[in-house]
Amino acid sequence: MSAPDALLLISTHCPHCPAMLSSLADLVKQGTIGRLEAVNLEQHPEVGQALGVRSVPWLRLGRIELAGVHSKADLAEWAAKADSEAGMADWFHTLLKEGQLPRAQALIEADPTLLGSVLPIVGNVDASLNVRLGAGVLLEEFAGSDTLRALLPRLGELSQHADARVRADACHYLGLTGDAQAKSWLDARLGDEDADVREIAAESLLTIFG
Repeated sequence: MSAPDALLLISTHCPHCPAMLSSLADLVKQGTIGRLEAVNLEQHPEVGQALGVRSVPWLRLGRIELAGVHSKADLAEWAAKADSEAGMADWFHTLLKEGQLPRAQALIEADPTLLGSVLPIVGNVDASLNVRLGAGVLLEEFAGSDTLRALLPRLGELSQHADARVRADACHYLGLTGDAQAKSWLDARLGDEDADVREIAAESLLTIFG
């Protein structure tokens, strides 16, 4: 995977921007970042307006956008995974944790292929309830779509997860695919040891087959 490019927005009077600029320049030298473009918003406010940026420092690293101050180690970690699904999943997790569901929605609406990056959150047993609910909203928006149906095999795998909450959520999302191919996965959960999983699997089968 090639090193991601970076766009850094700064301002002349920002006390934290020089450190971010220096860290990113070092990462370019190391090859962790491919190219760095820095824009001073006091000179080019139109750039900030086009991106909807209201505060600096602000960074776009590959497809990931980071607001505020970040250490060099943190920036290197994000750069290493910037354009991978794991990196996108971590970013969506961060957005949902910070209550930025509309931002996550807008990103996936603009590029539906990013929906797959939500699945690691579904399988993350340590994710908070708010984050899991946010992931659910993102997936439910694509109910009955080809985008969600394309994730059916991965949802099927999640329906076999060791954690009952994950199995239950996966069964719910399998039902939302509206795809008859979900039947074998859901049938297998009708005998699940967890009552909630059994109930949701049955409800999802009804959703698909009536």
